[in-house]
Amino acid sequence: MISALPLALFLVSQPAAVTRLAAGSCYKQGEPAPAWATINRYNPDAFLFLGDNMYFDTNESSGDFDKEYARMLEDAEFKKLYATKPIFATWDDHDYGLNDSGVEYPRKEEAQKAFNKFWKVPASSGRHSRGGIYDSTMLGPEGQRVQIIILDTRFFRSSLTRQTEAPRGYLPDTDPAKTMLGDAQWQWLRQELKRPAEVRLIMSSIQVISEQHRFEKWANLPLERQKLFDTIKETEANGVIFLSGDRHLAELSMLDAGVGYPLYDLTASAINRSSRDWRMVEENRWRVGGLNTGQNFGAIEFDWKQEDPLIRLQIRDEGGDIMVQQKIRLSWLKAGKIKPRTP
Repeated sequence: MISALPLALFLVSQPAAVTRLAAGSCYKQGEPAPAWATINRYNPDAFLFLGDNMYFDTNESSGDFDKEYARMLEDAEFKKLYATKPIFATWDDHDYGLNDSGVEYPRKEEAQKAFNKFWKVPASSGRHSRGGIYDSTMLGPEGQRVQIIILDTRFFRSSLTRQTEAPRGYLPDTDPAKTMLGDAQWQWLRQELKRPAEVRLIMSSIQVISEQHRFEKWANLPLERQKLFDTIKETEANGVIFLSGDRHLAELSMLDAGVGYPLYDLTASAINRSSRDWRMVEENRWRVGGLNTGQNFGAIEFDWKQEDPLIRLQIRDEGGDIMVQQKIRLSWLKAGKIKPRTP
């Protein structure tokens, strides 16, 4: 578990049940970020950092991971969040260390050491003894358990196939030897999905559902994406909701991926790296709603008091206004809600 708070204090101070979480990505340290003050006012039970938590690979970077992480704390509101709330974090390419990089990145062990240090990963965590920063934790009592599954889509990820003609980007690659998570992380994920939980928030720095844009996404390795869906189905894991970042836009996508219930992907991006100007909305056949301009963060709210508990997936702008909201009943996230299709 990752927490800026000491682990023992977190276990004592956490609420009986999780009622609200905030999530976000893409924070350029040293630049204004009004969203942090809004997130503090929102007062979540914890914050889920979805990657690009700081930008290491910029021209003005010191080249020192520890120094660039420390610059995040120059923002008083983020420093407050860091000091008072549990923070669960994964990384994406810019805090991993190099744009669009994966398994080939030469400084990845150094990056992992700095990540574990800044996010105060307990000495007992497997993150110190294995490659990658994947991890999980369980919040809340039985009947109201929220499992946080943190994926690492960088440390083991195979190279992607580039599109040589304009517009440049990445093409789907069906090479069965290529991997998104690596063998050890895949085996670990399968076991995690077998643990009892009512809701499973799977943190993936890159989008899982959206597949039409030309940038990084699970659909660049379609066999691995299908493996992810198959693993959810085979382990009979209920309650899966994906959380992603990376894109400098916010949206909620939903797909019938054959697991028996709808899979949602809440993309929250960016804390301070989104365009402030109007721009065209990109194609996404699975989009439920989106925010293509402006800084934002995600919110996940739980109303456990209702007979069929209610989950609210939200995109909020940097002022806290709800720009996108999808209400989901817990019963919808169980296999059998979507019946098998017939010809």
